[in-house]
Amino acid sequence: MPKKAGIEKWKKKRRQEYMEMKQYRYYIFCEGQQTEPLYFSGFKKLIEENPVYKDMVLIEIEPCQAETMRVIGMAEDYVKRNKITKGQIWCVYDKDSFPPERFNGVVERAESLNKKDPQLQYHTAWSNECIEFWFLLHFAYYTSNNHRSEYIAFLNDKFRELGIGKYQKNMDNIFEILMKRGNPKLAIRYAKRIIKDGAGRTPAEIAPGTKVYELVEELVKYLPEEVQYKY
Repeated sequence: MPKKAGIEKWKKKRRQEYMEMKQYRYYIFCEGQQTEPLYFSGFKKLIEENPVYKDMVLIEIEPCQAETMRVIGMAEDYVKRNKITKGQIWCVYDKDSFPPERFNGVVERAESLNKKDPQLQYHTAWSNECIEFWFLLHFAYYTSNNHRSEYIAFLNDKFRELGIGKYQKNMDNIFEILMKRGNPKLAIRYAKRIIKDGAGRTPAEIAPGTKVYELVEELVKYLPEEVQYKY
């Protein structure tokens, strides 16, 4: 047992050293177990293959299988447990049917945490009501406050139209589909317009709406030039 404990301690030390070497650090905590992690893994893969930034950027993606306030709570625990002192902590979560006070509470908690340490900042990439609304914006400007089933139905129709088949929440190529068959640049523009039109309102009141584009814009900076222009 002592030998095994020693190996684990060594692995943890090496991992800490690896993380400390990275100049830009992103820790992404996703509400879902598959959809969001698979999407952001597309960015991670391209960035890690980019010789310009692969040694400078750290991207950690943590599936939480938790909602709203629990996501940021798990992020805080991860930061403390791993003694993280620098970087951007991103919480990716949906409104779904959770109470407004819990949905809005994540933003409030992040703002409170950010006052403590300018080197370690929390960000909220929320979607009201689901991540599929962000995906949908890659194909159309959409402002109807519908149930998430309507957004999924829209994606189903669009994917069939493109010859892709049916939209699935656990598609491992969702990043590639949206980048190559959709229009990420327009999606960012549409999402920004919706947020601007909702100025002064809480996240729960901006329906539909999403701030996933803010995290996307951060990661795009490190993509290879041959795909960066799409954003």
